[in-house]
Amino acid sequence: MTDAPRTFDLGALAYGGDYNPDQWSEDVWAEDVALMREAGVNIVSLPVFSWPQLEIASGVYDWGWLDRVIDLLWDAGIHVDLATATATPPAWLLRAHPEMMPMDAEGRRMEFGSRQTYCPSSPVWHEHVARMTRAMAERYGRHPAVALWHVSNEYGDHTSRCYCPESARHFRRWLAERYGSIDGLNEAWGVNVWGQRYGDWDQIETPRRAPGPINPTQLLDFERFSSDALLGLFRLEVEILRELTPDIPLTTNFMSMFHDLDYWRFAELEDLVTDDAYPDPADPLAPVGAALNYGLMRSLKQRPWLLLEQSASAVSWRDVNVPKAPGKMRTDSLQAIAHGSEGAMFFQWRQARYGQEKFHSSMLGHRGRSSRTFAETKALGAELAALEPVRGSRVRARVAMVFDWDSRWGSAAAESMPSQRLNWAGQARAWHRAMHALGQPVDAVRATGPFDDYDVVLVPNLYIADAVQAQALIAFAAAGGRVVIGPFSGVVDATEKVHLGGAPGPLRDLLGVEVDEQWPLADGETGVLDLDGAALTFAHWGEWIEVDAAACVLARYASGDLNGRPAVTSRPAGAGSAWYVSAMLDDAGLVAVWRLVLAEAGLPARDRTDVNLDAVTRSSADTDYTFVLNHGREPLTIAVPEGARDLLGHDVGRTTNATLTLPRFGAAVLATPRAETVPFITLADGRTD
Repeated sequence: MTDAPRTFDLGALAYGGDYNPDQWSEDVWAEDVALMREAGVNIVSLPVFSWPQLEIASGVYDWGWLDRVIDLLWDAGIHVDLATATATPPAWLLRAHPEMMPMDAEGRRMEFGSRQTYCPSSPVWHEHVARMTRAMAERYGRHPAVALWHVSNEYGDHTSRCYCPESARHFRRWLAERYGSIDGLNEAWGVNVWGQRYGDWDQIETPRRAPGPINPTQLLDFERFSSDALLGLFRLEVEILRELTPDIPLTTNFMSMFHDLDYWRFAELEDLVTDDAYPDPADPLAPVGAALNYGLMRSLKQRPWLLLEQSASAVSWRDVNVPKAPGKMRTDSLQAIAHGSEGAMFFQWRQARYGQEKFHSSMLGHRGRSSRTFAETKALGAELAALEPVRGSRVRARVAMVFDWDSRWGSAAAESMPSQRLNWAGQARAWHRAMHALGQPVDAVRATGPFDDYDVVLVPNLYIADAVQAQALIAFAAAGGRVVIGPFSGVVDATEKVHLGGAPGPLRDLLGVEVDEQWPLADGETGVLDLDGAALTFAHWGEWIEVDAAACVLARYASGDLNGRPAVTSRPAGAGSAWYVSAMLDDAGLVAVWRLVLAEAGLPARDRTDVNLDAVTRSSADTDYTFVLNHGREPLTIAVPEGARDLLGHDVGRTTNATLTLPRFGAAVLATPRAETVPFITLADGRTD
């Protein structure tokens, strides 16, 4: 769908969370609404899991309770992110159609008793989802409280891959459409290895458990198919809502850097990107990972997005559920807004008394208005009013990272790889972590671009590469960009066939590099690179590469069997350059290389890094809003841009060389007149390279 997106706009930053009034008696509802108003809540999500309470038997509806809840909320000025209630099937539907239940790779049916107990390919499920979506839209599509449609919930969270007979039939149809003929499939899958040739479509099954490694192209295609199967389910609801409520924007909540679904394609169908983010309070690096997730969210549609779920404190699904320390809920929320979110929402409003999520924290804890989380909820709601000017502004980033689900799936699905220690997600997180430490926010892009807004494009891994992607990267470099490509890239084509001549395949001319042999290291072994006299450490992965005369060797292997061979290279490409990093460097090594890249691109880098410092600028037409966050427990002192004022109330002065000390979990939002160059934040005792 390419029609113009509808706009989500509450006239304020969104603040609220999932609301489950059907878990409580009606006398609690009035108290909830009063406390919501006290806390500054302006939108809630409901009724995500309420299909059985709305359709108590096939064709028998009870709308009254939801009518009353929505009216009660709207009378208090609270909007609704209205779910289609299709996140999980009711028991009566599953018992009438047990063939709907999903099947795992061992051939076992998954029973009712949790959520998402459905096969995404089931025609019965599609029929009932369409009917329920239509009923919801016809009932509530004209209610003034409805500001956003919430389609299903967290697609693929529990059932992203189904191996049942219905999925197998759908998989065969998908393959027939992709390859046209059984001969086309046999050619694509390379079935002459291990005698896997198919004579008929009916001979193909989903890739269930097998005696040995499964055909990697079959695995890759099953990943693609499974994402598409859920995409088709999403499209089914989208088309009904577009037909009946064409003016109401719609979304489905993503799960950050979720492996199983190609979010580029899902985002094309929705008006607003929303994310459910649960960084682990026990992990000091979690805010860095969150910054990468949010870079993806703001980039999927190149527009502001919305944090639809986060936790007020502890979650309920980790082995050990560490609470958020006082102040961290605020900092986590401000981080999402800093990185482009149009608000901060939570799961959930009132903490449950029973069920699987009764120990999941909420805005209103078990102690009600006396709970610590409610006190912080009220304080954050009041503070968000001061950030109203940032609404609608956009994050300014000069560095982007290629997100490619084909390469992610291909490098992770197959067993028959040189090493299981190199994968797309691990590389992406490491490369981003080093760039984040140097002070540069990172957007996400497809491997085909567009790259127009960036000076540097990072490609941590492009295992599956084609000529179209290569040409886009070549054009970016030729126009003056710096492209940096990581190991095990350009290895195979879209059917998992190794490119003739080996890696990096279609990227060979751009990089001036040929990979003779992948050279993984044994577990526990590390190696060293020499970068102009500095020793850089790597583990898990290296490569024997040959370089052409135009490529400059920046670092060489300085240990092991690769001693003396090229490791990191740079090659002129038009007005720009193309870099190749053949090893899995540690954080310090990546920081050292990124300093060279940023310097060549004319971008600043922090001289002294601190993992707890997070700074990113959102800009309107006339103002730069630079969010500066301290995710740590020790104070950080930063240099303040001249003439800045803090929207959060710190007295930062208006003099040159002003500084500001942020306490643990501290934050500032520094407003300055919009400048051509994005404000760059350093620690007060550091300098800009």
